[in-house]
Amino acid sequence: MPVLNYEFDTLKVRGGYNPKEHNNAVSVPIYATTSFEFRGTERAKKLIGFTEFGYVYSRVGNPTVGVLEQRIASLHDAAAAIAVGSGMAAITYALLNVAEKGGRILATSELYGGTVDGFKKVFPNYGIKIDIVNNSKDPEQFRKAIKADTKAIYVESISNPNAILVDIEAIANIAHENGIPLIVDNTLATPYLLNPIKYGADIVIYSATKALSGHGNVIAGLIVESGKFNFKSDKFPQFLETYHILRDSSGNPRSFVDVFPEFPFTARVRSNYLAYYGATLGAFDAYLVLLGIETLSERVKKQVSNAEKIVKYLETKKEVAWVKYPTAKESPYKKLKDKYLPKGAGSTFSFGIDGTLEQIDKFIDSLKIFSYQANIGDARSLIVNPPKTTHSELTPEEQKLAGIPPETIRLSLGLEDENDLIEDLEQAFRKVFL
Repeated sequence: MPVLNYEFDTLKVRGGYNPKEHNNAVSVPIYATTSFEFRGTERAKKLIGFTEFGYVYSRVGNPTVGVLEQRIASLHDAAAAIAVGSGMAAITYALLNVAEKGGRILATSELYGGTVDGFKKVFPNYGIKIDIVNNSKDPEQFRKAIKADTKAIYVESISNPNAILVDIEAIANIAHENGIPLIVDNTLATPYLLNPIKYGADIVIYSATKALSGHGNVIAGLIVESGKFNFKSDKFPQFLETYHILRDSSGNPRSFVDVFPEFPFTARVRSNYLAYYGATLGAFDAYLVLLGIETLSERVKKQVSNAEKIVKYLETKKEVAWVKYPTAKESPYKKLKDKYLPKGAGSTFSFGIDGTLEQIDKFIDSLKIFSYQANIGDARSLIVNPPKTTHSELTPEEQKLAGIPPETIRLSLGLEDENDLIEDLEQAFRKVFL
């Protein structure tokens, strides 16, 4: 369907899908097939030679997955998107793709624990070094930290677990002044609350496991390409390298920027990393993500409302030492929130209990509605203690640098009644502290 002039809520339901192309099915069909008929040798030549685009093998492309990719691209007004098997696969493929054969990624210390652990354990083995900016509130710190072989800046639009915000537009300008892309993990915000591409981001990453799908029933990842960054640069020779598989009709090898000038980044991820590392998203999983996106606005709006009200409640409790959320009283991120997140700063935040570790454990164990688990963005309200779980990979020094002291508790607000959630927290406080 044409996407011009359609608003967000229309695109989240109908974007990237034309029923006439799928036997008039109203709901996106689940294409449970490994491969697809070429329909003749001439068409096979066109498909293999990229003069015609279609589906060949579900490891690298499937119609159900394709609708998800087109829909998420339309929600960002982006050139293309690619779906993969998990959010970590999306992060890994994007960073490997941009820094292949060696280079540096500039990031912050305030990231998801698994991402930071991957920075330590995986990427150095591929010749990729990670540099860390410790004061992400000051964009100029990114400029100072860029080196000759820095290949990208990587940030989270809303950090996990402390809901820290960064000045995306300022950082994007610094990246572009140095000829490198800005990669933004937008998992907590979702495109409903924030489109980073609008502010200069070149690549946007999602763990679609979280709020995009929103029901805790699927593992998925997405990479979105703005189509605005120029990869025809000596800084990124991998995009200029010619391949026999990309040859033209005369047999001349071509590069990814030759064949896919509008979206060379995602095309290269698909052809090289998805094809040979194989973190494929299945058709049924893509269908579940599509179902979740159909209600994205309604879910996130309610979750943000619940989060803001729970923050206000926690700020009244003497047992709470601090609350980290952009609308909290002491938050330094209110201006950034007003600029980038006028509809809300997401459903996930952290707070600290003024008590012993044993009291914190008892508080968590006393809850009746909040589920104690590691996911976020779920329709159900969730609680976890990051220092012992989601960020346990970090050393005590790294946790301190990330602003995650031992008393940290993370909440992810769901769709339950706000009064029931507050009463659940209240009865847990009573059990522990009275």
